[in-house]
Amino acid sequence: MNKSVKYIRKASPAHMVGDGFKVKPYISRDMWKDVSPFLMLDYVEPWTLLPTDHPRGVDVHPHKGFETVSILWDGALAHEDSSGGKGKLFAGDVQWMTAGSGILHKEFHEEEFSKKGGVLHSAQLWVNLPAQYKNVPPAYQDIHANEIPEVAIDGGKAKVRVLAGEFKGIKAHVKTFTRINIFDVYAKADADLAVTVPEGDNTSILVLKGTIHINQDQVAREGDILVFETTGDTVSIQTNNETHLLLLSGEPILEPIAAYGPFVMNTQQEIMEALQDFKAGKFGVLN
Repeated sequence: MNKSVKYIRKASPAHMVGDGFKVKPYISRDMWKDVSPFLMLDYVEPWTLLPTDHPRGVDVHPHKGFETVSILWDGALAHEDSSGGKGKLFAGDVQWMTAGSGILHKEFHEEEFSKKGGVLHSAQLWVNLPAQYKNVPPAYQDIHANEIPEVAIDGGKAKVRVLAGEFKGIKAHVKTFTRINIFDVYAKADADLAVTVPEGDNTSILVLKGTIHINQDQVAREGDILVFETTGDTVSIQTNNETHLLLLSGEPILEPIAAYGPFVMNTQQEIMEALQDFKAGKFGVLN
């Protein structure tokens, strides 16, 4: 059974995160119940950066109680955290960071990329954790582009990069705490796609490029985010032109959410405890 569209939204006004990321926010708090376990989708549309000797980015900041997923289509990023983790992301890579019990983190444009300048194109997701996992030890999963499975569909008119979850029996390398699918979809004009997701999961699509129809009917254009009803297990997509989509689906986490800045817990008391832990230096040290 095909899923139907519940509603379509545009991004909130763009704003800067640090001095390195001009983001368009696509998920607001009033959408949380419809897109859970996803809490945030900040999109950096292709942005041409001039050369500089001072890498732009976001300096040291805390996270607790959720995971961040950084998807990089163009550019290069460097990250470091208080657990001793550090690394670099290049075009096509994905970074999955479990903040869990608390971590300090910083992320900047990679040094050589900054010196040369170029196009930055990326997105960051925040993924909620169930209460039983909110205090797991911090961890990283860096997935390089050549490790991400690709599945051709519609006779080769489209391909799906399986960033998380499973598509047509092909599983992503990333490990998740709950059932999540993240599909990076590229399609030519006049493609007819049937993307299967588990019945009952929350599903949404961000149109990064192109114009699509859903169920041969409803139109969505570049910059739209579509949120679907939970009934049905197939997303039926028809493309008018060359198209790039980010499809998200996941098992809803049916728990209260208490959020304050970079902390996502279940109660206000837990938020207060997270703030106290942060101020007491329990998230470690990062210069």
